[in-house]
Amino acid sequence: MARVFIGIGANIAPEANIRRALTLLGERVQLVALSTFYRTPALEREGQPPFLNGVVAVETAIAPAALKQEVLRGIEEALGRQRTADKYAPRPIDLDIAVYDQQVIATADLTIPDPEITRRPFLAIPLCELAPDLVLPDSGRRVCEVAAALDASAMEPLPEFTRELREQLLPAPANQPTE
Repeated sequence: MARVFIGIGANIAPEANIRRALTLLGERVQLVALSTFYRTPALEREGQPPFLNGVVAVETAIAPAALKQEVLRGIEEALGRQRTADKYAPRPIDLDIAVYDQQVIATADLTIPDPEITRRPFLAIPLCELAPDLVLPDSGRRVCEVAAALDASAMEPLPEFTRELREQLLPAPANQPTE
């Protein structure tokens, strides 16, 4: 089983769409951990609704290309995502593979690790939270060093939303009683 980190973002009905996307994702792969979610301004678009962003750690035997094309794009389509030439358009959900084990892939359809990790605090900081010892396999840089170098001042943590998602979607730890 591969350990995979998937970036999640939405700015159209974001709470409902993120919850639904994670539920659908959990039907195909094993959800392991969820980062803190953050409210962040839309990139390159003043006046657009803010995004909610986070990262989910999963375990899967699904190969990277199939995970992207069949699972993630299938969930996006099910939630009404329509890809256009405008990569900054509002969207009900955006799911991207950030890291897939220690694989480095660079094809026309797939780049892993996601090059946005080094530029987007809403991807690097949640990734650091979930995997503080992670070394990015393409550059050899520690993800937490990358995160520390990025400006996170526009990121607003959403602890209540994060707690609700974790309680609803992640298995209860075996050593904790359930209520």
